[in-house]
Amino acid sequence: MGRKAKDILVKSIIYLATGITLSVLLFIIGFIFVKGIGAINWNFISRDYNEKVFYAFVENTQVPLTIEPKVMENKTTYDKKYETPLEAPVYVENIGATITKVQYKYYSTDREQFIFSYIEKNSSLHNAVQSNGAPVDIGTDYILQSVNGTELTGLSTNDVKTLINDQTGQLKLKAISPGGGIKSNIITTLYMILLSLAVALPIGIFGAIYLTEYAKAGKVVNTIRFATECLAGIPSIVFGLFGMAFFVVALNFQISLLSGSLTVAIILLPVIIRSTEEALKTVPMAFRQGSLALGATKLQTIFKVILPCAVPGIATAVLLSVGRVIGESAALLLTAGTVAQIPGTLLSPGSTLTVQAYYVAKEEGNIELACAIGIVIIVIVIILNILSRIASDKLDVFNKK
Repeated sequence: MGRKAKDILVKSIIYLATGITLSVLLFIIGFIFVKGIGAINWNFISRDYNEKVFYAFVENTQVPLTIEPKVMENKTTYDKKYETPLEAPVYVENIGATITKVQYKYYSTDREQFIFSYIEKNSSLHNAVQSNGAPVDIGTDYILQSVNGTELTGLSTNDVKTLINDQTGQLKLKAISPGGGIKSNIITTLYMILLSLAVALPIGIFGAIYLTEYAKAGKVVNTIRFATECLAGIPSIVFGLFGMAFFVVALNFQISLLSGSLTVAIILLPVIIRSTEEALKTVPMAFRQGSLALGATKLQTIFKVILPCAVPGIATAVLLSVGRVIGESAALLLTAGTVAQIPGTLLSPGSTLTVQAYYVAKEEGNIELACAIGIVIIVIVIILNILSRIASDKLDVFNKK
């Protein structure tokens, strides 16, 4: 009776611990989704975070309205959460677009602005050319600030229409592409994953091969394993300080994508080495002995027998590494920077999704936007995990054949 009661008690503790764990995870994920799901839309994914000011040259060509005026007035492409219409929209035939005056409020920003709320397919705005000669497709929700040097501050929508209609020849528009998106952060994150894995995977796998297949058991190997385990437990801010001192300052890579990816690669090495080493140990010794008995060299045995059998374990190392890269923030703050832009070169700074979530939560106090970024991070991790699993399964099936 006492043993049965003890078993019930232990089982109850196990169930309770499992329930608490699942409840905490579900609460965290639920909180993030409830807070952030309202901010997610296509514009959030496809736009850059910062607004961009540019001058565009547009042909002054009349384009008739092809939809009903009532339908045109309901074309509210602007973000109703931050933009409130102040006047009725007005269609301007000379540029084939509808202009709406709105009040834009975004935390500390509060201003009146004119936006394009509807643009005809044949509008010359789609074929605009910037002052540097680059083409630009002006879309809805773009902000119009001036026409041929005349600022629009204080004007009404009808005043803007009259101003445009009174112009002859080519129009020079000062416009702003809307921000509030995370496209550059998504691309920077993917760059960071690819670059850091490209550096860390070969080194980590070869290091694991040495420890498993070549190194003789002893103090040296034990010391290497102990050091690897210690590195895995060191806070990432320490790696960030090293990366800033060595890559940014000593090697003069500056705060850049390259400095960040090399720093993250060092962070990933312990994870990859330990996971790959355990995967290699699971390969039966009979496989090695059989390969060598058939005349294969040590190197052939490793690359044609052992590594293919260890693919699932190596895939696990890749999954853990991807999650570590995406979740890294402290080290990247010091080495890659917080500039929300797509890095043009390896020496350009950039901000990953996690760094951007930290920035908007800490600097702007925008918890909703930070949670929206968190949702995107979760989705990316899930997608990458699924793709890695599919690739691992296919390689495993191929090896079995």
